[in-house]
Amino acid sequence: MGSTRYDINAREDRAIRVGYASKSANEIFTQNAERRAHESMNPHGITFREARDSSVHPHSVPIILGLDVTGSMGHIPHELIKEDLPKLMGGIIQNGVPDPALLFLGIGDHECDNYPLQVGQFESGDEELDMWLTRTYIESGGGGNAGESYLLAWYFAAFHTRTDAYEKRGQKGMLFTIGDEPCLRTLPASAIREIVGNGQQTFSAVELLEEAKKRYEVFHINVVHSEQAERAEVGWKDLLGQNCLSIANHKEIPSVIQNIVCNRFKNATTGTHSNTTNHNLDQLNML
Repeated sequence: MGSTRYDINAREDRAIRVGYASKSANEIFTQNAERRAHESMNPHGITFREARDSSVHPHSVPIILGLDVTGSMGHIPHELIKEDLPKLMGGIIQNGVPDPALLFLGIGDHECDNYPLQVGQFESGDEELDMWLTRTYIESGGGGNAGESYLLAWYFAAFHTRTDAYEKRGQKGMLFTIGDEPCLRTLPASAIREIVGNGQQTFSAVELLEEAKKRYEVFHINVVHSEQAERAEVGWKDLLGQNCLSIANHKEIPSVIQNIVCNRFKNATTGTHSNTTNHNLDQLNML
């Protein structure tokens, strides 16, 4: 994790200069042309990604954002780089969380895709976050196997991240996956070895969820733009209960995440608890 701050003005100037608003996804996400993941986001051999405190960010708040980069969801990273990432980070900071550390994951399908997991670094600065986001390969894969590998985000968070928030302060980070499919039910040991380089145990989705929940509050944002996504909601509710957040419009993603992060941070620092996941989308859209 770096020691830079998120500068909204600098980000706006750079976005204009680079042309984020006018360029196509393939022009921005240059790994698409190469049809392979960026080497720096290859999880094979990664020991840990770390969210550590610094003089600039003395109370780091780790946030993992797992983006479904299969066919029906590949537009979300493009929307993030165009305008939604500054809304997300700016909203979090302006609403009282000064030290967010955001880690991007690219999520595919470990049964079908060449790159089912891509991993950035925990970052706080606008330039660094743009770099990791635009390095993501939008593979646009997936398959007809009734799900995607959202459980890879849980696996990586549980076994390959370290955070000062948890180790120093006993505070959980927040992990969000975003998609429109069910979660695949099993992660075989063979797939783990192929993806990260080691692994002797096959895990169920429920087992990995419980491992991730030891250090993170886990959420899934189900983008309900199809009958498939409507059907997927049932399984997600079974897994996550009220932490499955269904939205009809993907443009609501920044406000949904901002609301949860800011309220959870305030609750952690004041020692209070409130149910922020039973939210009202009308209120979220007013943020």
